[in-house]
Amino acid sequence: MASIDKITSFEADFTQNIKDEKEKVLSYKGHVIAHKPQFAKWEYKTPVEKNIFITPFAITIVEPEIEQVIVRKIKSNFNFFQLIKNAKEIRKNVYEANYKHTIFTIEKENNLIKSISYIDEFENNVTIIFEKQKQNHKVKLEVFNPKFPLDYDIIRD
Repeated sequence: MASIDKITSFEADFTQNIKDEKEKVLSYKGHVIAHKPQFAKWEYKTPVEKNIFITPFAITIVEPEIEQVIVRKIKSNFNFFQLIKNAKEIRKNVYEANYKHTIFTIEKENNLIKSISYIDEFENNVTIIFEKQKQNHKVKLEVFNPKFPLDYDIIRD
């Protein structure tokens, strides 16, 4: 069995639930693909369409509904692969990682990442549940190149 810290690529459908202090839950659904060292593409499909492209140098957010693109240089360097590499098993198939002053809980099932949960900077409980996971498969790095119509507004941070 491959260890959680040996993952080099990850792809899955996801449901991201964000629960606030009043127990109100906001759910997003989409698809994610990630590859070492620090590439990711988050495709949010519902309730709004949004694509987030992460490379080692920049984050690009494409929002088709408002025909806008935001490009930011990476400052904080959130790194999914570093997060899972630092995770320690606290009980069977449950791992914990303290990363950038946040505690992440990672659950595995059948040797695949099943979920990641944490409390965000607004004190919301965030849980991301993965389905149809693939790990350590070949990924073409072109998938991480942002694509959007040339007439979208571009905001550079």
